[in-house]
Amino acid sequence: MTRTATAPPRLVLASTSRYRKELLARLRLPFTAASPGIDETRSADENPVELVHRLAREKAESVAARFPGAIVIGSDQVAVRGQSLLGKPGDAEQCLAQLKDSSGQHIRFETGVHLIDGRSQRHDAHVDTTTVRFRVLEEQEIRRYVAIERPFDCAGGFKCESLGIALFERIDSQDPTALQGLPLIWLAAALRRSGLAVP
Repeated sequence: MTRTATAPPRLVLASTSRYRKELLARLRLPFTAASPGIDETRSADENPVELVHRLAREKAESVAARFPGAIVIGSDQVAVRGQSLLGKPGDAEQCLAQLKDSSGQHIRFETGVHLIDGRSQRHDAHVDTTTVRFRVLEEQEIRRYVAIERPFDCAGGFKCESLGIALFERIDSQDPTALQGLPLIWLAAALRRSGLAVP
């Protein structure tokens, strides 16, 4: 009698972000992406770490309900400058304003990730903190950068994986992929805990 190998569980990313899809694809595992469709409004008195932890969990739970037995990954990120949460600028004017205000400052990025293994209903969660320290930027530099990169869909108004790296003095991080939106070092370990072969 031959034994049949058990098929690996389906892997689902609870996000339609092209950046997160590109990051997860680096782990060379087949996956599906699905929109979580949740309300991302910040609750009263919720600090940034609590916010990303909750939203990552709610995204994962929303999609897990539609994919029974799958391994589902939810993630969320906020950028914090002082007491202000920075969103995606959306257009050139807002992007210029964000970067002018960030000149010579540091921005903290909190990136939450939540994994649900639908076979056992096991939850695994993590929040990564990355600090970006901007050098003092000349207005001409900011305008030139925004015109070239147009990072309007990125929190903080830059892309660290591209030309945006030239805006900084340093990045303090345990995982460079966290700043891009999905901490792959932690996630690879979490997927191994769920029995997937990474690498």
